[in-house]
Amino acid sequence: MRTDPNGGSSPNYWPNSFNGPEPDISLKEPPIDISGQADRYPYTLTDDDFVQPGNLYRDVMTDQDRENLVGNIIGHLGGAQKRIQLRQTALFFKADPDYGHQVAKGLKLDVKEVESLANMSHDERVKATL
Repeated sequence: MRTDPNGGSSPNYWPNSFNGPEPDISLKEPPIDISGQADRYPYTLTDDDFVQPGNLYRDVMTDQDRENLVGNIIGHLGGAQKRIQLRQTALFFKADPDYGHQVAKGLKLDVKEVESLANMSHDERVKATL
């Protein structure tokens, strides 16, 4: 059992915006010979990640479900730094424009700014919200 602070309130995930832990390449496993080289490769982020949540929001959830979801997000994301709110709300917008608008409105964010961020690549969005 750990008795130290175990990182405290700092992020325990990567990538993150708070200079938290990063992968240590020196500790990676060596490639394994399996009919060619198997290794770890960076994942290329695509917009395919937004199809399912958009369909869920639009086609499966009821109006009450959507209202509850947006209310919960606003309640939890409301205490985050504005740059994090903007980034995350842009992702909601990518899933469904109404989803992003509702969250932006609840967080009192500029909807045009959120929409602009949603149209950027991940790296551009991060740079625009530093």
